[in-house]
Amino acid sequence: MSVATKLSLWGLERGLRSVRSLARRRGRIEEFPVHLATGLAGEEAAFFYLRRHGFTVVAQRWNEGPTPGEIDLIAWQGDVLCFIEVKTRTSRDVTTASSAVDRHKRKTLRRMARMYMHHLPEGEPPPVRFDIVTVYELAGQPKEIQLIPGAFGWSEVY
Repeated sequence: MSVATKLSLWGLERGLRSVRSLARRRGRIEEFPVHLATGLAGEEAAFFYLRRHGFTVVAQRWNEGPTPGEIDLIAWQGDVLCFIEVKTRTSRDVTTASSAVDRHKRKTLRRMARMYMHHLPEGEPPPVRFDIVTVYELAGQPKEIQLIPGAFGWSEVY
């Protein structure tokens, strides 16, 4: 990634933070419960992390109308289509963030991914991968972001 692209992403990230802060001060932004605000902040951090690492993000919080469930991020890494679940935590007290992607969540993500694939042009489907991005926002420390590529597949392996 070029220096200009990195600077552009850095500027965009800082600009969004500034605009959000100004909107909050003016009462023009919807306040979310703490757990939802934490999740949204983690998704934004994951978006910029993936962009800095060469991913092309094509969708955020994708869902198929009334169907329950959503995919946090959908991105291309080269010719691989990645369905990405983002998990954000503010402590490491109980379990890892990635352990929250349980069997039910994986099933939902697979179902949503199949629906998304139906929207792609006809022809040979691209290689697909299910990734998890963990974001830890620990008090007084910089964000820790980790990508777990290929965290699970199309089926459960016992």
